[in-house]
Amino acid sequence: MKEIVLGPSRAMRDVAATIGLVAERRCTLLITGETGTGKEVVARAVHAAGNRAARQLVALNCAAVPETLLEAELFGHVRGAFTGASAPRTGRFEQADGGTLFLDEIGDMPLNLQAKLLRVLQEREFQRLGSSETVRVDFRLIAATNTDLAALVREGKFREDLFYRLSVVPIHLLPLRERPEDIPYLVNLFLDRICEGEGLARKQISREALDWLERLNWPGNVRQLENAVEMAVALSGERLMLELRDFATLPSATKPVQAAPRAFVEVPEHGLDYESTVGGIELDILRQALEKAGGNKTLAANLLGLKRTTLTAKLRSLEGFKPLARAAGI
Repeated sequence: MKEIVLGPSRAMRDVAATIGLVAERRCTLLITGETGTGKEVVARAVHAAGNRAARQLVALNCAAVPETLLEAELFGHVRGAFTGASAPRTGRFEQADGGTLFLDEIGDMPLNLQAKLLRVLQEREFQRLGSSETVRVDFRLIAATNTDLAALVREGKFREDLFYRLSVVPIHLLPLRERPEDIPYLVNLFLDRICEGEGLARKQISREALDWLERLNWPGNVRQLENAVEMAVALSGERLMLELRDFATLPSATKPVQAAPRAFVEVPEHGLDYESTVGGIELDILRQALEKAGGNKTLAANLLGLKRTTLTAKLRSLEGFKPLARAAGI
């Protein structure tokens, strides 16, 4: 079996090790983690590493299918099974025979279907809608969710027996903010994929830009990082090096929430002029941000968690702003 690499962090190396242990088994996996942490990527890694890799992985997002249609999606139906069933349809269980079925957002599955899923897991057989014929299937189930299934069980919204049946091998994916050491690996992975897909020469990323990406909060996790890299590739034009300015339009929500720094000005015995002192400190912070952003006001505002218009207004309102404002083109 080839080496499984999901990232250099200890957390992702542990996930890769678990995949290596269970890939050849038929045991059910439950992958949990915030939205965008890469749950489907892990599911596909399990499938690819096992003895079912020659057959297909069939994926279904339970939250994306209306409740009235979800049963037909899973079990299939015969012609005339319900209004609009003008032709027979093969369900996802049957499609995954010999391979892997990946059910994402399993916490959104209605209770009545949870009971039917439990039976299929136990008996490995089912009936298509509108048919009395029993269909036997051999599949490996991988489920995923960004919700707390144990809490749903306590609330009566998820079957306890199904919860234990799904979590034979639990895998939890940490959010990207808790494993920043994976960011360089992921950025280069995305650059390979994006540049190849767009037919572009392989681009690189500057150390400054990469350091900045590692300090961000990434509420959208790996998916948001991939979108950010795709944006930067587009904004870099013909340049082969992605720079900090190419990430200027990332939302301020991406920035980490930091504790307020300890005041670095001591009040002398004779007192001080509060307005001019605070204005000077604020001006210095704005100057540093503009210098780091190379004069780019949008990026400077993003570095400070401000809107561009707010940064501009602050510069205009501060005493002694004129030299800095001229340098910033205000």
